Amino acid sequence: LDRLHILDGLLVAYLNIDEVIKVIRKEDKPKPALIKKFKITDTQAEAILNLRLRQLAKLEEINIKAEQKELNVERKTLEKILKSSNSLKTFIKNEIETDAAEFGDDRRTPLKARGEAKAFSEAELVSTEPVTIILSDRGWARSAKGHDVEAASLQYKSGDSFKLAVRGKSNQPAIFMDSTGRAYSLPSHTLPSARGQGEPVSGRVSPPSGATFEGVVIGEDDRDVLLASDAGYGFIAKLEDLVTRNKAGKAVLRVAPTGRASVPAPVPRDSKCLIAGVSSIGRLLCFDMGQLPELAKGKGVKLINIPGPKYKSGEEKLVAACVVPNEGKLQVQTANRKMTLKWSDLQSYVGERALRGNFLPKGWRKVEGLKTDMPK
Repeated sequence: LDRLHILDGLLVAYLNIDEVIKVIRKEDKPKPALIKKFKITDTQAEAILNLRLRQLAKLEEINIKAEQKELNVERKTLEKILKSSNSLKTFIKNEIETDAAEFGDDRRTPLKARGEAKAFSEAELVSTEPVTIILSDRGWARSAKGHDVEAASLQYKSGDSFKLAVRGKSNQPAIFMDSTGRAYSLPSHTLPSARGQGEPVSGRVSPPSGATFEGVVIGEDDRDVLLASDAGYGFIAKLEDLVTRNKAGKAVLRVAPTGRASVPAPVPRDSKCLIAGVSSIGRLLCFDMGQLPELAKGKGVKLINIPGPKYKSGEEKLVAACVVPNEGKLQVQTANRKMTLKWSDLQSYVGERALRGNFLPKGWRKVEGLKTDMPK
């Protein structure tokens, strides 16, 4: 349309070429003079003034009208397409098909479905370093750099002592379990340095009144951990099911009102394991881990048979439970002594889950804990 408008102005110039040249030569401001004299627009006058003199001489009516005719045909075609959405879609489709036939080839950049974008968590921005999380008997926690840490030889507050230590990474949450079966998550990199005496976990979270912190676990989200209560029940859980932002923690293991949770025990990867449980009267039972279900929370199933009346009276309870990796060793701890049972020794205590187990040798029946060397 713009070109047709200009051609109308050029046709006026051709038909009045001598007068146009005269105006251009004599007027100081030829544009307004051309507009006034020939009743043309600013755009048309600008187009005439931009022509070189030799082009003015070559202007021919027949050429101008031929281009006008061609453009008018195109204009009508385009207006017809633009007035109909179906015609416009067909026109676009035909152009795309033509381009595809001429330029189309196999895609070089692969298209892949991606998950929804998520903001980085604070833990993801923290440098990944090996750390050892240390928990004391009174529930004080701290973090030491590296895995070669003699946690038992560190200084503790008066009346407090070393309870346990676990190895992990600085960008992983440390999950503390209390005696009521609740789990609490704290970022490892925010725990105080092991150069001091740490700080009470209860200062960061809100456990139930009278609850004590029994253990801590750390690792990848898909890592397994054994949870058990002193009534002799337990199950395997994923660490990701224990993580929570709630200061009041997350109820994971159902424990009797007067009972308590045992120290959580990590499960080694890619290993045939035995679950070992020992009662307060010195009965030890080992059974294949495959007999234990994996749950997100609950009471679990019976690990070792502790008669109900004896449990209620306080005569017998589960003291400790742990996971022994294939060909591993189990350390039985009493108040003053430690006994190591080799894999071959453990076969004397292997049975089906929920049995009573066999007595440990005399002098080793007042067990205070079980320990096994876990792979890193």
